Amino acid sequence: MLASIYAAAASARRSYYQGLGRQRRLERPVVSVGNLRVGGTGKTPAVAHVARMLLEMGERPAILSRGYARRSAPDGVVVVSDGRRLCADLDRSGDEPLMLARAVEGARVLVSPDRYLAGRLAERHLDATVHVLDDGFQHLALARGTDLLIVGVEDIADARTLPAGRLRESLSAASFAHAVLVPSGTEERARTVAASLGVGTAFRLVRLPGEPRRLDLHGASAPARKATAVLAVAGVARPDRFFEELRAGGWDVKRTVSFPDHHRYSRADAAGLVESARSAGARAIVTTEKDLVRLLPFRPMPLPVLWVPLEVRIEPAPAFREWLAGRLAAERARGREVPA
Repeated sequence: MLASIYAAAASARRSYYQGLGRQRRLERPVVSVGNLRVGGTGKTPAVAHVARMLLEMGERPAILSRGYARRSAPDGVVVVSDGRRLCADLDRSGDEPLMLARAVEGARVLVSPDRYLAGRLAERHLDATVHVLDDGFQHLALARGTDLLIVGVEDIADARTLPAGRLRESLSAASFAHAVLVPSGTEERARTVAASLGVGTAFRLVRLPGEPRRLDLHGASAPARKATAVLAVAGVARPDRFFEELRAGGWDVKRTVSFPDHHRYSRADAAGLVESARSAGARAIVTTEKDLVRLLPFRPMPLPVLWVPLEVRIEPAPAFREWLAGRLAAERARGREVPA
């Protein structure tokens, strides 16, 4: 019963905002990357991938984020990166925006509950030519020309909305996306998922664990080796997947420690991790890129801290790039109106 009420409310909210004149529009094109499922879909790495592709296309992208779980949320807009340097700390930016600012050199990253205001600032003062909405599928107050929706097979298998399931909206909302990104090994599977949702365009989202890095006094810059015995730590939505990928990648994982998503580490937490590592016979701590930015305040730590960036690719890459460029060109040529 509660799930049905939640789904109906989400549908009514979408209908309201997509009514005539209710969405605010920025001057530059807007690309949204979002999902239906709560957490753990690879959304933030997908945002980074799209932003890098836009940079390669000669654009100056601004990543607009809500800044979930910030400790300090001042009125207005926080510029996390102006495209040249970091401008805000973890408390004011939030972990995912700070991670994106560190990971995508050249991208502007801005945080605000009002992403229209953030976008206008990026256009007027940071020379942004295109915007990327981080977790934007449910941010209906802002119009977008391109909606990319990450949908996994598990979302279709268990299509219950909150609070009974994990979906923020019912599957029928997926039909509003311009393309679905499917974590799948085959193009045929991706097309099948898209067709079942009433979406005509599909691409594959491929996860790529990156090369491990070691945290030093100035940041994460030194290469690391997988042969070291490690304590694996993750405060993300699906920590078990990270641990499984480490073991599959040949890491010597002595013990695992998990925390809730967006967990803010304390000095006691950091000391406890070192103690756990030593008692397990680990010689280093390995964690996710998202956790790394929350551990930075405690460097230097008594044990080496390694991190493994998660990257994604949208495949087939040439087709996706051509499709995205076409949508941006159409949006600009038609005064923000793009083909359905």
